[in-house]
Amino acid sequence: MVELNEEQKLADKKIADWFKEESKQVFVLTGYAGTGKTTLIKHTVCDTLGLVPDVSAAFVTPTGKAATVLIKKGIPACTVHRLIYQSIIQEQEVTVNGKTIKTEKLLFRRRESIGKKIQLIILDEASMVSDDVLADILNFGVKVLLCGDNAQLPPVEGFNTFLRSPDYCLEDIVRQDKDNPIIKLSLLAREGKFIPYGNYGDRAFVLYGRKFTGQRRARLLQRADQIICGLNRTRCRINDEMRAINGFSGLPNDGEKLICTLNNWEQFIDENRTFNLVNGIIGTAVQPFYQESEYMGFMQFKPDFLDELCPDALPFDTGIFTEGRYRYKHGDYFAKFGEDGEASGVFTLNRFEYGYCISCHKAQGSEFNSVIVFDESYAFREDSSRWLYTAVTRAKEKLIIVR
Repeated sequence: MVELNEEQKLADKKIADWFKEESKQVFVLTGYAGTGKTTLIKHTVCDTLGLVPDVSAAFVTPTGKAATVLIKKGIPACTVHRLIYQSIIQEQEVTVNGKTIKTEKLLFRRRESIGKKIQLIILDEASMVSDDVLADILNFGVKVLLCGDNAQLPPVEGFNTFLRSPDYCLEDIVRQDKDNPIIKLSLLAREGKFIPYGNYGDRAFVLYGRKFTGQRRARLLQRADQIICGLNRTRCRINDEMRAINGFSGLPNDGEKLICTLNNWEQFIDENRTFNLVNGIIGTAVQPFYQESEYMGFMQFKPDFLDELCPDALPFDTGIFTEGRYRYKHGDYFAKFGEDGEASGVFTLNRFEYGYCISCHKAQGSEFNSVIVFDESYAFREDSSRWLYTAVTRAKEKLIIVR
């Protein structure tokens, strides 16, 4: 039995009253890191309201990584895209090297309905979702519980106006997190206060950048599950540094950490066809091989949040790794040839970059056991506090801030 604090009990009652008695379609629940948002929504939906996940309640998130965070906490979840859009196979003709080839194209359109039994949609990590996508969700006429952290960065594209006026905001840190130094540092970041240098127990550290050098730097960088920064030049420099530390050179090697930088809704990355290959997915290159003269590579890819390889080998543009730019335009087609020499289909190239160090925006919606943050919040001006808060709260167990 879940034990709620007084604030969570009040939120639980407000959500239940809204769901049972009010006609308003949306309830907005916000809460800062450590306030127990996930524990609350699971209890409220499953115990208080008596709804059944995947039957009468649909838990959704903006990304596959965020969905697996819920799944690991015992909440069946999928992406927003999977819930509200359906795939349609359509035959089309494309021109490759002056030849017209017939192929099948996977298109997506908004579903007409999402299942008669669904009474409530719970959207977690709602701060990452724009008003345009939220409008598509609301068109189904089902009640929607938005759950998010309005201290985090806004969506990369579009605006999210819903979280600006929450129906209830959790502020009290739950008992098990009261002594968590990462939560304490996140509070300072959220309030725009200076975080002093020093050690915060054995889990959080704020280091001088000019002293973060040598073997100690290399050792700590290697131990981090994820490195986060703000500026593109810093990201490129640290990725090069990490490759050198790990003994890699040239094009991506077997076992290198990569991040997808372009949505490909036609490419599923698991056998159950639950998750698509989308911008921000981090994983490992497996047995890559190259057609170097054509700036093209192929690899197996293992997403970091799944236990399986992608079911298909992924073609990708290698220009970014050799020349610092993609050689092909998004949507360029290439032909597959059968043993008879005839074109048997077409494909487009995916886009990847090194993923040892990523931007804070790319990290949003994910959590990692050990994180190093190169504090470049100053570059984000009015969003500097949001940037640092978002970066700090990506860490679950250990955090190092380098400034």
